[in-house]
Amino acid sequence: MLNDIHSPAPARSVLITGGLGFLGRAVAQCFRAGGYRVLGIGHSAEDVADGAASGYDRWISTSLTTESLTLLGERPDVVVHCASNGSVPYSLVHPLDAYERTVNSTAVLLEHLRRHAPSAVVLYPSSAAVYGAAPDRPLCETDTPNPVSPYGFHKQMVETLLAAHATCFGQPAVAVRFFSIYGPGLRRQLLWDASERLLSGPSPQTFFGTGDETRDWIHVDDAAALILHLAERAAAAPRGAAARLEIVNGATGDRVTVRDVLGRLARALGSPAEIRFNGSIRAGDPRFYLAAIDQMRATGWQPSIALDEGLATYAAWVRKARDTAP
Repeated sequence: MLNDIHSPAPARSVLITGGLGFLGRAVAQCFRAGGYRVLGIGHSAEDVADGAASGYDRWISTSLTTESLTLLGERPDVVVHCASNGSVPYSLVHPLDAYERTVNSTAVLLEHLRRHAPSAVVLYPSSAAVYGAAPDRPLCETDTPNPVSPYGFHKQMVETLLAAHATCFGQPAVAVRFFSIYGPGLRRQLLWDASERLLSGPSPQTFFGTGDETRDWIHVDDAAALILHLAERAAAAPRGAAARLEIVNGATGDRVTVRDVLGRLARALGSPAEIRFNGSIRAGDPRFYLAAIDQMRATGWQPSIALDEGLATYAAWVRKARDTAP
C-alpha cells in the first residue's frame, strides 16, 4: 500500500529501508533535521500517521521488492539500508529467512539503484558481528572477518555485495560496522530484556555468561548522526571511475563489561535487584567486542553521548513504555 505525506521538497532526499525499525526511526529524524526530504519503505503494520510522526515525508508500507521500489518512483540522493534481520538468535533458528531479509533484500535494492539511481550514496548499518570471535583488543576495519553466526556471515555478504557494486558499477557505498547500539525505542536484546527483569522480577536476577564479556556501546542518536555525517562526506567526495566500499567502525572505543553495564542500568532504573551470571555462553555470542575508532575520528566525527547519560534516557523511556503498554 502506498501512502503519501505531502510537504515541501528540499533539494536532497534520502530513502530509508526498514524505516520504522529502531535505527531507522532515529535516522529519519536525524536526516529530516538535516534538511532532507525523507522517504521510507518497510514491512510494517504502522500506518501513514506513524510514518509522519517518525519524520517521513513519504512512507510506503510494504516489503522491499523490485515492484515496491519501482512504485516509489523517485531517485534519492542517499539510501540508508536498514532493512534486514536484526537478531543473532533468529539467524540460528531461521537461517534461510534471515538470509532473505538481509542478503537478498540488499541484492534487490542494489539492482534497482544500478538501473535507476547509480549515483545515490548507499549507507549500510553493518555490524561488529562480522569480526565474530576476536581477541580482547580494539578491532580494526582491516582485521580479517571471523563471523560465528549466520547473522554475522550475512552482514559480511552484504558488505561484499556493496563492494562489488562500488567496484563494478561505481555505486558509492559506506558500511558502518556498528557495535552495540542502544537508546529509546530499543525493545530487544540485552538492555531491553534486562530492564524488564530488573523492574518486575524477583532478586537476584541471573543472566547468561560470566559478566566479564565486553561490549562497546553507542547511543542510537549518535549512530544516526554518524550515518548522516558519512553520507554527506561521501556525497562531497570526487567521483571517479574506480569506486570502492568504505568501511568504518561505529562505536565509542570504550570497553565496558556486561556486569558493569547491567549494574549501571539497574541504578538508572532504580532497581535494587542483585545481578548474577550463570557462566554459560550462548551460541553466536562472542566474548569480547571493542572498536578501534581511529578511522571514524579521521572522518572528523566522534560520539557525544556518554554511557551513563544514555542509560538515563533509556531508563526513563523504558519506564514510560511500560506505563503506556496495553
